[in-house]
Amino acid sequence: MSLRTLRTAAGKAFALLAAGLVVIVLALAVVVPKLGGATSYTILTGSMRPHMPPGTLVVVKPVNPDQIRVGDVLTYQIESGKKAVATHRVERVNLTFDGKYTFIMKGDANQVADLSPVRPEQIKGKRWYAVAYLAYPSLLVGGDIREVVVMGAVVVLLGYALFSFGGAARDFRTSRRTKVDVVDRELEEVGS
Repeated sequence: MSLRTLRTAAGKAFALLAAGLVVIVLALAVVVPKLGGATSYTILTGSMRPHMPPGTLVVVKPVNPDQIRVGDVLTYQIESGKKAVATHRVERVNLTFDGKYTFIMKGDANQVADLSPVRPEQIKGKRWYAVAYLAYPSLLVGGDIREVVVMGAVVVLLGYALFSFGGAARDFRTSRRTKVDVVDRELEEVGS
C-alpha cells in the first residue's frame, strides 16, 4: 500500500468521523429536543458541578408543577419574564393553602439555596438529559452572538460533512468506472 493510498484512506476515515460527530451533535442538541418537545440550554457556570460542569448541554421538557419533586433538576427564569435562566436542583417544594406551588432551588456546588423561591411560570422545564462539555464551544462567545456562532458552526460542520460525502461518492464512482473499464479491456483482449 502506497503512502498516497494510506493518506487518502486516512482522509476518508477522518471525514466519516467528522460527519458522524456532526450527526451526533445535531441529533443531541437540535433534532431530539425538537422531536421530543424539549428545549436545549448550555450550563454557563460551575454551580451544578461535578455532574453538569460549564459547557454541559442540558435538554429540558415542560413539566407540570404538581409533578416536580425534591431532587429534580429544573431550568427556570432567574427573574420572571426575563431571558436569563439558571439550572439548579429542587431543594424544597412548597404548597400554599390556596394550592400554589413555589420551589426552593440550589446548585449542587453551592453552599446555600437560591434566595428567591421559583414560581411555576418561571419554569422552562425539567431535565430530560444532559451531555457534559457538548456545548463547551458556546462558552467562548457572548450571549447575543452565541446563537449565531453555534448555528454557524453547525452549518460549517454540516457543509464539510456533505463535501466529504460528495468526494467519497465521486471516488467510489471513479473506482467503479475504472474497474468496469479494466473488465471491458480484458474482454476485448480475450475476444481479439
